[in-house]
Parts: sequence; C-alpha cells; structure tokens
Amino acid sequence: MASRTGAAHVVTTTRKYKDQVSRTPLLRRSYREDGKVKNETLGNLSHLPDSVIDLIRRSLQDETFVPVGDAFEIASSRAHGLVRAVSVAMRRLGFASRLAAKPCAERERVLAMVASRIVSHRLAKGHRRHGPSKNAPSN
Repeated sequence: MASRTGAAHVVTTTRKYKDQVSRTPLLRRSYREDGKVKNETLGNLSHLPDSVIDLIRRSLQDETFVPVGDAFEIASSRAHGLVRAVSVAMRRLGFASRLAAKPCAERERVLAMVASRIVSHRLAKGHRRHGPSKNAPSN
C-alpha cells in the first residue's frame, strides 16, 4: 500500500432522493494508489455552520487569517467619561421624555445627536475634567 500524503480539501456532496436534495460537506484527502486517484474521507463537517466550513475551506487553500485586533489600529477615540457624563445628565433631567412621551427610534436618534453636539463642542473648546485647559484659545 502506498503512503497517503495528499492534501486535504473540503468537498460538498449532493444527493437527491425524491424531491429532497441533501448536501453534505466532507473533509477529504486525495491520493494515488496503483496509479489511480483515490479519496479518503477524514471527517463529516455537516454539524458545523456554513461560516466555519468556509473558514476551513479557505485555510486549507493557504489563506492567512489574523485577529481583528492585529488587523486594525485605533487612530483616535473620544473620551468615554465625557459621553457618559452627558448621558447621565440627560437622563436625570428627563430630557428623553420631553422629546417624546414614548420610546421610539427617532427619540433615540435625537438624544444621540444632542449628546454628540455637546461632547464635540466641549472637546473643540479644549475642556477637560476641571474646566478649560491652559492651552485652549480664549473666546
């Protein structure tokens, strides 16, 4: 018997029975034995979600994957504390109920826009935790 050293790949087999079509993804390896191409099924992947099967297929084709944290670099971010403070102040003042009596998507968008305007204004003016910074331009 020849040594089996073929590359692994994912194959999807299709079977028809009456009006039903069943597809089964299989992990297989191809090899030659006595001059003939043969297949060895290494595993049945039908219990896995399609996204995982696609990842297995792509990785067997030598595609490289990197963690999201390594693929992207954060260029800038807003101060979370300031956003939280504005959100708490708006909730304590009952600002949302003054916009609309019932919660709805439009009310949430307006709240987000108002909070964004307050935060961007404070950041543009150079305000920090204890008031304006020494380097901020005076108006």
